[in-house]
Amino acid sequence: MLLRRYWQIIKRRAWITLVLLIVVVASYFMLKQPASPIYSASMRFVVGIEPETLPDDVYGYDRYYTWLTSEYLIDDLSEVVKSESFANDVAERSGVAVQTSAIQGSTSSGKLHRILSVNITWSDAQQLQSIADAVVEILTTNAETYFEQLGTDQAVISVIDSPHPTLVGESLRDRLDLPIRLFLAFAVGILLEFLLDYLDNSVRGARDLEELGIPVLATVPGKKTFNR
Repeated sequence: MLLRRYWQIIKRRAWITLVLLIVVVASYFMLKQPASPIYSASMRFVVGIEPETLPDDVYGYDRYYTWLTSEYLIDDLSEVVKSESFANDVAERSGVAVQTSAIQGSTSSGKLHRILSVNITWSDAQQLQSIADAVVEILTTNAETYFEQLGTDQAVISVIDSPHPTLVGESLRDRLDLPIRLFLAFAVGILLEFLLDYLDNSVRGARDLEELGIPVLATVPGKKTFNR
C-alpha cells in the first residue's frame, strides 16, 4: 500500500519532473559549445647502454649490470621528458610558436623495462607532427646533454614506434555529461513532488480524513464505464 501511495504522489505531479527534463535537454543543446578536435601522437623508444669492453679474463656477468643500468636510466629519462628544459628544446626544435608550458603540460611518459613511451596531445595535427618529430630527433640524436646530467655518456636511444597524429574521440566525461544532468534533474523532480505533497493540506481521499482523526462513514465511488 505504501508503494502504491508513493506512485500516486509521483503520478499526480509527474509534470514537474517532465518539465525539468525538457529544460535540461534544451539548455544542454543550446548552450553546449562545439568541442575542439584533439589529436594524440604516441612514440616508443628503446634505451640501452653500450656494453663495457672488458679483458678476456674478466667476467662480465653476462651483461647483467648493463641491462640493469638501462632500466635505471629509463626511470630518470622518463622524468627528463616531462621537464621544462626538455620542453624548451622541443619548442625550439619544432618551430611551433607556443608557450613551453603548453608543450610540457601536453606531454606524458611511461616506462616498461628498457622501453620509453612518450605521448603528446595537441589541438592541431600539423603542429603535433612537428612537435613529435622534434621529440624523436632530440632523443635519438641530441640527447648527450641529458645523459651527461644523468651521469652517463654511453646511452643509446632508438625509436621503435614513430609518431602518427590520430584524432581522439570524446572523453568519458563528455559522454556522461548529458546522462548525469538528466539523472540529477529526475532526482530533483522527484524530491520536489514529494515536498509539494508534504506541504499540500488538501483532502483527496478517505485515508487523508482518517489520518486527521475524522471517521469515514461512506465513500462515493468514482465514475466507471461498463461495457455492455
